[in-house]
Amino acid sequence: MNGCFASAKPNAPAALDDELERMGRIPLVICDEVAYIPFDPEAAALFIALVSSRYEGSILIVSSNKTFSAWPEIFGDAVAVTAMVDRLVHHAEVIVLRGDSDRLKGKGKEVMGSETNR
Repeated sequence: MNGCFASAKPNAPAALDDELERMGRIPLVICDEVAYIPFDPEAAALFIALVSSRYEGSILIVSSNKTFSAWPEIFGDAVAVTAMVDRLVHHAEVIVLRGDSDRLKGKGKEVMGSETNR
């Protein structure tokens, strides 16, 4: 890593480097439902570090119910998100799914309800 992750813990940068190196030996990492809830700044920095460390070296699959244009608000840093998305989509196959959730199929009114029924 490039030392951009300041921490109050003296061994934190080395521990992060070690963990990213260990994860780099895992052939496939899947991050499901990224951006489902906002990231705190430290978690955002760690996720960006993960993406950067796997760029062009290891397979990373990311799923999200948010478009990339919504990610700056979720991660809190538009510049870092731009760099991260650039790494994610370079050499990638981006698949966009549209439509209703399969989990809710046939249960719309029962599960989602409506304001007029209350």
